[in-house]
Amino acid sequence: TFRPSDWAERLCGAVASYGPGRRIIFHPNVSLAAMEGIKCVVIDASLEEDDEMLFDFLTDFAHENKLQILRTEQFPLS
Repeated sequence: TFRPSDWAERLCGAVASYGPGRRIIFHPNVSLAAMEGIKCVVIDASLEEDDEMLFDFLTDFAHENKLQILRTEQFPLS
């Protein structure tokens, strides 16, 4: 279990933008999910080509914090 417990929300918020009325707009290639009750950040593979710096930031975060990385064609959302 990674601490803080809201790390996934914080990470998704860090790459989000803000629209009118300070409404948060999540990045279209980065989303929150749960897999077997564990919080996850799902990164669409197209991000690696579309925004390599952002992709590297997210994957470096995972590596530095020893988070599991799963590459799959379909992510089983629950």
